[in-house]
Amino acid sequence: MCGCRASIPSTKHYSVNPAPTTKSPPAAAGMPKRIPIAKQLASIKGLEKGSDLEKAFATAALVYNNSADPEGKLSKAETKSLLQTQFSRFMQGQENKPKYQEIISALDEEPEKKIDFEDFMISLVSLALLSDLLQEIKNVKSTK
Repeated sequence: MCGCRASIPSTKHYSVNPAPTTKSPPAAAGMPKRIPIAKQLASIKGLEKGSDLEKAFATAALVYNNSADPEGKLSKAETKSLLQTQFSRFMQGQENKPKYQEIISALDEEPEKKIDFEDFMISLVSLALLSDLLQEIKNVKSTK
């Protein structure tokens, strides 16, 4: 997929948080709403004094887990949709880059095939590394 070590199918499976036992259906009229990510983060005792990086990673894990099936996996089509909605500013304007096309093409192949959290994160990081937004982030001044 991206040329990373884990682009090769892995037999290892990692879990940050256990997958939810049931997948919450999308909120519709009369159905309970999903708990906001901020509230979910606040409920994790281990993150009470967590660093910004720890909270950022936990947020990515929660976004994934909230969309994953009961086995903790997403179809490639669901992964692509999740990335397009939750990571759109990083993906914006990258369509002409060969590596971007390679990553997206891999998600388009066998769209029903499931991927795990590790492969999701590899796609996420790969897309972030390609992004023009990353350069803008690198140029942000941290001191005055």
